[in-house]
Amino acid sequence: MDFNRLVPVIRRLALEAGDRIMEVYNSPDFEVKSKGDASPVTEADEAADALISAGLQAEFPEIPLITEEQADSHALEAKTFLIVDPLDGTKEFVQRRGDFTVNIAYVQDGVPMRGVVYAPAQGRLFYTQADGSAVEETGTLDKSSPGTLRRISVSMPDNDALMVVASKSHRDAATDDYISKYSVKDMRSAGSSLKFCLVATGEADLYPRLGRTMEWDTAAGDAVLRGAGGQVVRFDDHSVLAYGKSGWDNPFFIAYAPGVELKK
Repeated sequence: MDFNRLVPVIRRLALEAGDRIMEVYNSPDFEVKSKGDASPVTEADEAADALISAGLQAEFPEIPLITEEQADSHALEAKTFLIVDPLDGTKEFVQRRGDFTVNIAYVQDGVPMRGVVYAPAQGRLFYTQADGSAVEETGTLDKSSPGTLRRISVSMPDNDALMVVASKSHRDAATDDYISKYSVKDMRSAGSSLKFCLVATGEADLYPRLGRTMEWDTAAGDAVLRGAGGQVVRFDDHSVLAYGKSGWDNPFFIAYAPGVELKK
């Protein structure tokens, strides 16, 4: 893969999808449907998915494409692929909380190599550059050319005063019990893949997820976090989270800044 070609494409598609999403978000009303697993889907999910899928297939027709909103893609088996969640955090979208993102990632041999996470309601754009480093772009977010880029990196954590981020819509007692094993200075809630980005920027040190996720939920944020010096590991044995798993389900996991003394 030519990353100098890939990165501008996924950045532009994320911004274009964000525009489509915000058109729906800012409308007086929109329809919310339920998928087979009872999770919500809106016209914004579907419009963003159509835009991103068409763009990726036009630019990279030889690369398998996995996307949340296209069930036929879930039957694919690959270790190198593009993977998309066109609107991660639909519950936050429906409740107009703003914590939703567009996620596009490229996975090679089971490793999320490059990715973009765009939170259109917050105007925050995170992605990996061609060299793999992670940045946050600020300014007008022009689709044709990048604005001001700030290299991001994880914190140097203080294990006596950790900053923790946890899911806003999927917080449970098991998560709270696990967090209680640490010395926590402050804790915040966030939706969607923004949690990975908060660890990547040093705004949080630790993000544990003891709940069901799919690879399209995590790949882009994982790529950004890796590019910022962070890690994502399985909850059970602390081995690196891999991609291309059968069914695309993730195990429980922990995203963190190296230096955090992980608990079992």
